[in-house]
Amino acid sequence: MPRPPVTPFHSDQTLPSRVDVAIIGGGIIGVSTALELAERGVSVALFEKGEIGGEQSSRNWGWVRMSQRDPREIPLMAEAIKIWEGLDARIGRTTGYKQTGLMFTAQNDKVFDNYTRWADHLAPFQMPVQLLRRDAMAEHAPGYQGKAMGGIFTPKDGRAEPTLAAPAIAEAARDAGARVFTGCAVRSLDMQGGKLAGVITEKGRVACDRVVLAGGAWSRLFAGNAGVELPQLKVLNSVMRTTPLEGGPQGGVWDEHFAIRRRHDGGYTVAQGGQNSVDLVPDSVRLAKAFLPAFRSEWRSLRFRFSKRTVQAARQARTWTPDEITPFEKTRILDPTPNYASLKLSWAETLRAFPIFRKARVVQSWAGMIDVTPDALPVISAVDEVEGLHIATGFSGHGFGIGPGAGRLMADLVTGATPVVDPHAYRLSRFTDGSVVRLESGF
Repeated sequence: MPRPPVTPFHSDQTLPSRVDVAIIGGGIIGVSTALELAERGVSVALFEKGEIGGEQSSRNWGWVRMSQRDPREIPLMAEAIKIWEGLDARIGRTTGYKQTGLMFTAQNDKVFDNYTRWADHLAPFQMPVQLLRRDAMAEHAPGYQGKAMGGIFTPKDGRAEPTLAAPAIAEAARDAGARVFTGCAVRSLDMQGGKLAGVITEKGRVACDRVVLAGGAWSRLFAGNAGVELPQLKVLNSVMRTTPLEGGPQGGVWDEHFAIRRRHDGGYTVAQGGQNSVDLVPDSVRLAKAFLPAFRSEWRSLRFRFSKRTVQAARQARTWTPDEITPFEKTRILDPTPNYASLKLSWAETLRAFPIFRKARVVQSWAGMIDVTPDALPVISAVDEVEGLHIATGFSGHGFGIGPGAGRLMADLVTGATPVVDPHAYRLSRFTDGSVVRLESGF
């Protein structure tokens, strides 16, 4: 199987002539925004070029975590956890959500001290956290035989099932009145007299006054065609899953070379821990200045490479007219090849740290494209240049867990409601208003 088996979702068929809000993208962010808006009585049409949750929203680790986040994300993640806790009951479907706790191991005292300092950020949110030395790790990581000298454990963190969550939320959004279309790419914004008047899809025009771009790794391309500069690159992360295994850790564990979490089916998702692949493409050059601080900070975890994506990206159209076939129609679902060498290392390290995994076998591997920004913070923001356009993207590998919270904040911004958290850190204009754009401590 080339990619995770996402729950099938059946598209609506007839385009509405007008809605209040059009949402571009059917990942966890787009469907969460649709649910929030529809429950508020806002008429919504969501357009997905491929399948609901077909890209990174179904390919991620499945962690719902507060631990090791950028401190600027913590208020929003606290709200997201509150939503996750009642989400299955709210939507009448299962997302696989469960609070199991997560542990990040520390290989040395320096890392452990960093965890200690990071834990101070949780104090205002009444989130429990435990700093553990090696002899206390066994309770939360039974059978661990790795090299770590300690770790940090966050008991309210947990997991959900990526192949279930986005389709379940999309169905709930439709129950609340949203229209959801798959296999229907939005080609462009419809601008009339310099004002946003709607969207033009491959199947026709839909009038609206507001648009939310939640296109994940595709967002920069769409925004650029609309004349909006969005600094965003793609990073590849590779993942595998195992057969069911009894006796393994119930909570997630991050170690230096791997990350594991128990799955809804009793198997485990095993991923690269601290390593991602970066394909060198034309945008790598265009955005080199913006991303240079991030590359300097994270160079140990990044593997730069030339690949077939290098050529594909160079040939890809960057602008088009509404009557042209777009890149979104030419590639319905991004399905990149995993980095098998990295996965082999991750699996070997998993077996070394948890010998019980020798009873399991790997049955599938896949990869996904993570949408990253120069400061690894998302953009959840109105767009100053185009009144009515909003962007929710660039979650930098943190989007699945924070998705329901991001959807609520985006809905607040779109409707003019009091934001659930201060959105200032997530504004798009931070990249152009002279602000210092920087990475903060966090995973």
